[in-house]
Amino acid sequence: MKPDQHHHIEVNAEATYLPTQSLPQHDRYVFSYTITLHNTGTTGVKLQSRHWIITNANGDVEEVHGEGVIGKKPHLQPGERFTYTSGAVLATPVASMHGYYDMVADNGDTFRAPIAPFTLAIPGCLH
Repeated sequence: MKPDQHHHIEVNAEATYLPTQSLPQHDRYVFSYTITLHNTGTTGVKLQSRHWIITNANGDVEEVHGEGVIGKKPHLQPGERFTYTSGAVLATPVASMHGYYDMVADNGDTFRAPIAPFTLAIPGCLH
């Protein structure tokens, strides 16, 4: 797969700390994150798989690969958006995530839609 050069998929992420599911005294910090994919290109595309790289405050790196997202492989026509929410359980109160989605266009082109780094942090942890 090559980087997205001819297709335009915008990926936006928002993370939320979930204190009621977290146990800081046991180094368990739970976050949800909501991702919105927006097809700003001129061809329909389908998300095939995901690749996440998660780095916590201790410098530990975890890679996550999988088919689709939340059990789906959404197909986006030009102008369409798809939003989903998932979660991460971390051992530190701060981490970052980034990666890419493997996509296939209706014309058969395969490409990667990058996910820019975003931060997961408990409120008040970062200034």
